[in-house]
Amino acid sequence: MPNAYLADRLPETLPADPMHWADAWLTEATRQENQRNPNSVTLVTVGQDHKPTARVVLCKSFLPEPGYAVVYTNYRSQKCREIEGNSNVSLLLHWDYMGRQVRIGGTAVRSPAAESDAYFASRDPGSQLGAWGSDQSQPIESHAALVAQIRARAAEHGISLSDDTGTSVAEGSVAVPRPPHWGGLRIWASSIELWIEGKDRIHDRALWTRKLTSASEGEFQTTAWIGTRLQP
Repeated sequence: MPNAYLADRLPETLPADPMHWADAWLTEATRQENQRNPNSVTLVTVGQDHKPTARVVLCKSFLPEPGYAVVYTNYRSQKCREIEGNSNVSLLLHWDYMGRQVRIGGTAVRSPAAESDAYFASRDPGSQLGAWGSDQSQPIESHAALVAQIRARAAEHGISLSDDTGTSVAEGSVAVPRPPHWGGLRIWASSIELWIEGKDRIHDRALWTRKLTSASEGEFQTTAWIGTRLQP
């Protein structure tokens, strides 16, 4: 039976579940393996100078219900410093070979500590050490200085690095704790736009919006999605 989410256009009556459509596209992109990181997403934040900054991160979790995406990062990074001043962010997922694009606008909040702990424990030792070793977005004089810094911080955790490593391949099986300055961000969607490429640039495009109301720390109550078809 064909997957309705993968049709070449949206239904004439717009669906009430746009996040499920986006999730289905992400799942299909992952299944096809036509690019190295099908879960790569452009995250846009805005600084105190009102200038936007974009960078590519990896979407590690996408929950259509209640409707948020999760990325992981250093909380001292530029993106997180900007989010502390303005939690409104945008996400963009684009799969050129599939002719699909998803734009999400929403509010970024820190993930619960237990969620960040669980994900950090699943990472390879090199990535775990990298979270300790790199002061993300801060200047450093050279690559050699960065390696030396990572090596020194690994030693603080009782871990020695291979002599030939340029980054952080650990010797031994010492457990590395999650840095308190590293963890997840949940991006709760208040708007989502789905775009399907069409012949002769007659693309299929629709925008859904909803309201977010803070329910508790990092949690929101949401209204139903309201969809509007847009011209391409």
